Amino acid sequence: MTKETIKLFSEMHAEPIWLSDLRQKAFDKIESLELPVIERVKFHRWNLGDGTITESEPSANVPDFTALDNHLKLVQVGTQTVFEQTPVELAEQGVVFTDFHSALEEIPELIEEFFMSSVKYDDDKLAAYHTAYFNSGAVLYIPDNVEIAEPIEGIFYQDSDSDVPFNKHILIIAGKNSKISYLERLESRGEGSAKATANITVEVIARSGAQVKFAAIDRLGENVTAYISRRGKLGNDASIDWAIGVMNEGNVVADFDSDLIGNGSHADLKVVALSSGRQVQGIDTRVTNYGCNSIGNILQHGVILEKATLTFNGIGHIIKGAKGADAQQESRVLMLSDQARSDANPILLIDENDVTAGHAASIGQVDPEDMYYLMSRGLDRATAERLVVRGFLGSVIVEIPVKEVRDEMIATIEEKLSKR
Repeated sequence: MTKETIKLFSEMHAEPIWLSDLRQKAFDKIESLELPVIERVKFHRWNLGDGTITESEPSANVPDFTALDNHLKLVQVGTQTVFEQTPVELAEQGVVFTDFHSALEEIPELIEEFFMSSVKYDDDKLAAYHTAYFNSGAVLYIPDNVEIAEPIEGIFYQDSDSDVPFNKHILIIAGKNSKISYLERLESRGEGSAKATANITVEVIARSGAQVKFAAIDRLGENVTAYISRRGKLGNDASIDWAIGVMNEGNVVADFDSDLIGNGSHADLKVVALSSGRQVQGIDTRVTNYGCNSIGNILQHGVILEKATLTFNGIGHIIKGAKGADAQQESRVLMLSDQARSDANPILLIDENDVTAGHAASIGQVDPEDMYYLMSRGLDRATAERLVVRGFLGSVIVEIPVKEVRDEMIATIEEKLSKR
């Protein structure tokens, strides 16, 4: 792939000069940059991008929209937007939820200001690759002081019949003192077996006083090798409550970061992961406290089946000057196989004295006493084990704002457990 091909893609989509130039700069940096560091995960030989920037053809794997409610919603299959719904009252308040290139026409100044502001294109090789090669995406903009009670849904399907790279950029801008609940799904759809790569970056910009509840379910298929980056950037007294279910079938490295820039900002990250078969999933979850009296909490629970590998790296970093900051983390892994592999790696980096910080980590198998108690009440071992797993992962599942999706996540867990 050449710079001219990337430039042609930009011209075909009428991208502004600043974005076209940024793609070119990122392309020039790719070869000289290192891969991001995901401690204790060997992914350097994975195929995380073949250097193509193309669009997918219309897919046969399009969902049925006849039973959808009237919430703010966007659905894409591959690079194509197949459904977009904005209630009239929200449009009148200036809310925008549309595909990336349409948003460039509607709110160009905001995108230029905030695109790649929580992650820099030259941070590492995968960030540069993403900037140069992302081929689709979405933008959600909530103006100042707007509160939306109903969940907002962004659903992004990877077509299992297509080998077009699933390279998306999702930008969420929550204005000052706004309040939203957002649900995101990354999911492979269809029965195809085409091998594909994914490089996905999600940026959540929470401006001063914004309150964002962000829930996500990742269910990419076994033929998709993925890098998923979710970044939060928080202003004064802003908050993001993350609840992320990592339920993929293929190999995945993920980077979930929150930068607490503003004083009094607060990030609460809950991550639940389930690994099975021979897959490898490596997850970095980081909170960096820049602001005074900022609070960051990380809670990660994972379950490993068969010969799978799951790694949790929890990183809390308090920057010098962040007086009164609090950084707490807990990572726990439940292993249901003697052949599974896991790491729960807590890291605290403290550059300020007047702070509070702590961590906890554990890896183990199902507690025999829990099993004994449940089986003494008449349950068979398989049923008792499923109940223990559901209880172990429940702290994140209950944070998902849509009941149907909570039920879907529980069904996914049950399905994976039933295959043992």
